[in-house]
Amino acid sequence: MCRIFTDLDPQLYVSQVRSVRLNGHSTSIRLEALFWKVLEHISSEENKSLGKFLSTLHDEVLYFHGEATNFTSLLRCACLAFITQNEIDDLEGLLGTGLSSKPPKRIGSERCKTLEPANWAMRQRA
Repeated sequence: MCRIFTDLDPQLYVSQVRSVRLNGHSTSIRLEALFWKVLEHISSEENKSLGKFLSTLHDEVLYFHGEATNFTSLLRCACLAFITQNEIDDLEGLLGTGLSSKPPKRIGSERCKTLEPANWAMRQRA
């Protein structure tokens, strides 16, 4: 697990709020930048604008489940399902995200221990 978070480009997890129209109703959706990039990619593959794609997804939720209780969480899960179902290993190549396509660097167990929360104060002094 070491360095999975620390090797991420901080711009990927910056929260962004976007105003969208879902079937004629204006709303705001807050997601991390990486999820917006994945949604933009999916919508382009579907030959739809992002707004039209989100409306279609929202319609499906209403049709099959009667309500969209947590649409933002559904969007995050849809992104993960898309990546998993398409066996996408190279997010950098797919999305141009700044996310390394290489697996996280494995570092020795001693180094990993310094990254544990209990040792953060010790690391800051070093």
